[in-house]
Amino acid sequence: MIQKIKMIGIGDDGKQSLLPIYEQWINESEVLIGGERQLSFFPDYQGERIVIKGGLQSLIDRLNQETKRVVVLASGDPLFYGIGSYLSKKVNLEIYPYLSSIQLAFARMKERWQDAYFTSVHGRSIQGLAQRIDGRSKVVLLTDSENNPARIASYLRSFGMNEYRAFIAENLGGEDERYSWYKLEDMEQVEFSPLNVVILKKVSEGPEWTFGMSDDEFHQRKPEKGLITKKEIRILSLSALHLKEDSVVWDIGTCTGAVAIEAAKLAREGAVYAIEKNEHDLKNCYQNMAKFRADLTVVQGKAPTQLDGFPDPDAIFIGGTAGGMEDILDVCCSKLKEGGRIVLNAVTIENLAQAVAAFKARGFNTEITLAQISRSKPILNLTRFNALNPIYIIAAERMEGE
Repeated sequence: MIQKIKMIGIGDDGKQSLLPIYEQWINESEVLIGGERQLSFFPDYQGERIVIKGGLQSLIDRLNQETKRVVVLASGDPLFYGIGSYLSKKVNLEIYPYLSSIQLAFARMKERWQDAYFTSVHGRSIQGLAQRIDGRSKVVLLTDSENNPARIASYLRSFGMNEYRAFIAENLGGEDERYSWYKLEDMEQVEFSPLNVVILKKVSEGPEWTFGMSDDEFHQRKPEKGLITKKEIRILSLSALHLKEDSVVWDIGTCTGAVAIEAAKLAREGAVYAIEKNEHDLKNCYQNMAKFRADLTVVQGKAPTQLDGFPDPDAIFIGGTAGGMEDILDVCCSKLKEGGRIVLNAVTIENLAQAVAAFKARGFNTEITLAQISRSKPILNLTRFNALNPIYIIAAERMEGE
């Protein structure tokens, strides 16, 4: 008969963190599973010991056939960025959590934590963190040896996020526990224990950006301004993309990065990938990314080259093709996820006709908006209107059954 497996959370102080009944279950078990650090708390254990290393599939296969009494040890709360959530979907588990490192950190900080935003850079890329946390008053970061507090500080400072101070708690619950507040510039110079929690608290006001940022706010090519998707067109185009918070977005021909940056603000839990062929435009794009705190993946090249290196998108914006529309749409239409949308902006009726025909040939329906925008301009003590260039906004989605 297959036994129900017990998963027990344990603190950095080892056995002292356990209820007596939990310690009894461990002593009565026949197989004890956990990381090397958790297993080291039980040097006198008499049963079989299994160290969790690498992938979990072989462990899952064994547990689903195991007839012995098994206890799995996990750090803190196994359901908070731990293995508990994953294993519970694969194995018949009873979970008994301990205090998470986050609970302990806020206890040392003496502040409430129900209003905090939680994210992790443990075992994952730091890219995209800037837009995820920008403007949040309290942020909790789980770190690792690569994305350590010093690197996080350097990263935040590169986006000018100096309104934050950091509370860093190390070795929580252990004999060498340590915690303190740091300015980002000081945090960048300190070496911390690998077992740490970083809490960012906004202590002053930072810049705030609303949807539909003014064109003049962006670094752009001078003296020939105009190589930017104008605010009004940008708003309409982004609306047509139907972005969600976790959308993966492509921006083809990003130029100053205006659309990509606004997309990153809307899809702050997703990711934005952009391509631009002109090096001098990319310099402006990088400046705008730092200014507006949008951490994108940007490559130099002419589409469709390098698009195969991007993950499949939920939405694609094509601001300009510089020729080769057929090849670009071949890649975009084939890579687009089910239910995704492509928005293409055209300034000539020839490009409009070519795009609509190309989408139709690939099994896509199109909706077209002709945007003719005028902006007010003072003239002496009066006001007149200046017309912007008309733009065709083509929104395409796959036909049902295609």
